[in-house]
Amino acid sequence: MPAVTVENVLTLPRVPQTDAAVLRPRPVASVTTAPRGFEGEGFPVRRAFAGVDLQALDPFIHMDQMGEVDYGPGEPRGTSWHPHRGFETVTYMIDGEMAHSDSNGGGGLITNGDTQWMTAGGGILHIETPPESLVASGGLFHGFQLWVNLPRPLKMSPPRYQDIRGNRVALLSSADGGALLRVIAGEVGGHAGPGSTHTPITLVHATLSPGASLTLPWRQDFNALAYLLGGKGTIGDKGRPIESGQLAVFGEGDTITIAADTQQEGHSPNLDVLLLGGQPIREPVVAYGPFVMNTRAELVKAFEDYQSGRLGTIPAEHAGPAPHSSVRADTTGDGRA
Repeated sequence: MPAVTVENVLTLPRVPQTDAAVLRPRPVASVTTAPRGFEGEGFPVRRAFAGVDLQALDPFIHMDQMGEVDYGPGEPRGTSWHPHRGFETVTYMIDGEMAHSDSNGGGGLITNGDTQWMTAGGGILHIETPPESLVASGGLFHGFQLWVNLPRPLKMSPPRYQDIRGNRVALLSSADGGALLRVIAGEVGGHAGPGSTHTPITLVHATLSPGASLTLPWRQDFNALAYLLGGKGTIGDKGRPIESGQLAVFGEGDTITIAADTQQEGHSPNLDVLLLGGQPIREPVVAYGPFVMNTRAELVKAFEDYQSGRLGTIPAEHAGPAPHSSVRADTTGDGRA
């Protein structure tokens, strides 16, 4: 997992040590294992939030771990053009490359440690595919996509796109130097990430050396989640075991703790974890396929607008049939398109 790294983590700003006498550790409310599935044209994913109460996830809606998979030549897959409305997508690449294009003019290629942040808002069409070079050569592909809900007043915001290069993330060290933190959005220890968010959230990719422990201050008004991308260790101050592909949901408190086992798996020499949390929106959520709205009537209107071509037009360089006939919305109800 290369993402963004440094030769000497001790040269980075350090997150201050937390005061255990003042700050309350957040207990671990649950640990769940993400089931495996396939997305788009057939690339493998793990459904990180499957089986977790939406109230515990708020303001997040959905998260897929994409890969980790080592493709052969001709095997990499992406998604076809599809619509979204009512939320934001955050795509973070750890290994490999992903190209994005959308009907609002946004687009680019992201690779190790880069993030694409797309605000669907009132409606957009987009496509995510591996570049032709990766299709031809094959290679390692690993990342994740997170869906962040928008509150009712921002559901119909104008679409926007942020291309966040890996070298822009805030790089920090844990207090003892045993962990490297990449702050993509929000703030940790007074250091802010580059992601501009409509909904207040914190998003961090941390790498812990074997035997290292990480305790971070966490906003009381945010929920707190930890998803293990690789490795194994313990979560919470009580040391509950956790391993790759599992999601931990924390309860209320001031700090979150994760520790890496001394012995790690051969293909995961370190523990890699996504730490995320946000300010709950606490509004009704009615989601189906590619749309996340507040009411069923709004959901029906989104499908009508999509079918009528009012969510955007596929750019000329991707000329083909009209968007409403070439783009297929997911009607399985699993929250994806």
